[in-house]
Parts: sequence; structure tokens; C-alpha cells
Amino acid sequence: MFITFEGPDGSGKSTQIELLHRYLEEQGYDVLLTREPGGTPIGEQIRSILHDVRNTEMLPNAEILLYSASRAQHVGQVIGSALARGELVLCDRYAESTMAYQGYGHGLDIELLRTITSFATGGLRPDLIIYLDVDVETGLQRRLDAFESGQAEWNRMDRKEREFHERVRRGYLKMASEDPKRWLLVDGNREIDEIHREIRERLRLFWEGEGREQ
Repeated sequence: MFITFEGPDGSGKSTQIELLHRYLEEQGYDVLLTREPGGTPIGEQIRSILHDVRNTEMLPNAEILLYSASRAQHVGQVIGSALARGELVLCDRYAESTMAYQGYGHGLDIELLRTITSFATGGLRPDLIIYLDVDVETGLQRRLDAFESGQAEWNRMDRKEREFHERVRRGYLKMASEDPKRWLLVDGNREIDEIHREIRERLRLFWEGEGREQ
């Protein structure tokens, strides 16, 4: 099974995916935890280019091609083989980030992005998308606080104007409303433990609905 975590910057998804990873391993599941961009040596090199605050001249079409190159390597080298082995894959961001950031954020053509993404992934889509929602002001302040405390990077995407991040969030919510069976919307404005408990419970209910054995 392939589960991805999505959310605006500062939503807490990276914290929550690590907590879920730990919990599922304790329950006896074989779980792969990975991230995008990155997940492979090549992907991590691409990530450093994409996130470098010095790359202010990067064009949106170059951005999407770099993200897609990282994703193609990730699916081909890591995710696909893990799923073939029967592992449960948890990925911190995936294709829906492309639609939200490069599509709704930058205004690139959504259908063209879907075509590029399908080519990069071989059509692999997540079975479940766990989306943590926070308002833009809260999310960016969390990111800044984490950066100033040395707990997180402050990257090129974080530096985008507020309206860009507002468009990203609206894009996420639009995608979730169009495909409610595959998206779990979670309020990310609460305490970490409370959010984790909700994710565990809603994942259990999702698996029961799919007929998956626990």
C-alpha cells in the first residue's frame, strides 16, 4: 500500500509521517519511509538545487522538470520495488505537491502537469493521501520558528510570497474535494499527539473499508 502525506509548508506532515512510521513498525508492518524531492542519492542532489535560496532565477517550467526527474528516479529505484516486495510505503510529499505548488501556485497547466507526472511515475498513484491543513500564516510562522531554532531548513519555496502559498492551499483543498475517497483531511492546528491519534484511527477505518486485515 502506498500512502503519502501532503500539506502546506509548516503543516506538520513530516512530524506526523515519522510518528505513523514508528507506530506501524511497532504493529509489525514492513514500512518504508521516504520523501520528495529526494529519496535516492540522485534525488537528494536535485533537492539541494530546488531548495537552494540562491536559485532565485529558476523558472517554473524548469522547477517542474527537476521535481519530475527526482520523482522518476524515486519511483523507479525505491518506491516501485518496495511495493513489489509487499511493503507499506509512506512518502513525505508526492505528485499532489506538484499539482498544488507548480499547478495552482505557479499557474502552470494542470493537464500538462498530469501528463508529465504520469510519465515520471509510470502512472503510480497513492492509495491514500493524508492531508494536514493549516492556514498560511500559521504554517509559515511554524517554518520560521523551526528554522530559527535549527530544526528545519528555510528553503527557496518557503520564501515565496504569501499569495503563492494561499494559492497552494486552495489547490490542495480543491483536489481533496474532488477525490474524497482517496484523501483524508486532518486539521493540523492541534497538538501533535491529538493529530497522531486521529490519523491512526482514520487509517484504521480506511483499512476496514478496504477490507484490509489488521
